[in-house]
Amino acid sequence: MKVACVGGGPAGLYFAISMKLRDPSHEVAVYERNRAGDTFGWGVVFSDQTMERLIENDPVSARAMTDELAHWDDIAIHVEDGERTLSTRSGGHGFIGIGRKRMLEILQDRARELGVDLQFEVEVEPDSAFLADHDIVVAADGANSK
Repeated sequence: MKVACVGGGPAGLYFAISMKLRDPSHEVAVYERNRAGDTFGWGVVFSDQTMERLIENDPVSARAMTDELAHWDDIAIHVEDGERTLSTRSGGHGFIGIGRKRMLEILQDRARELGVDLQFEVEVEPDSAFLADHDIVVAADGANSK
């Protein structure tokens, strides 16, 4: 199966990795409009439960992320209404965070290791002729999607 993934952010890269893990014979290409080292945003936060799912799906990339993670169990919520500040703390939720740039580096390395074709500085239009050669086209190009 020939797969094009438009967008090389965390979702697009993780999708590409997952496709190759399911069947290494898939031809998977990721097309990203920006350079390999570019990133927008500060970090990625997900729950401990999500991390468990990442470990189940791809222990290799999950292990690479583990050393980079910040972990916390409590959440403090502060709400101001102009006159006063209301605060509450909630515990036992389990969240982890990683810098977005580092996460992208880890996922790019893993995708390359699995044979995903990563192409940067490629602008893909919805009617791009080369997309017709693919069995599946996945749009993972984020908030600025066309």
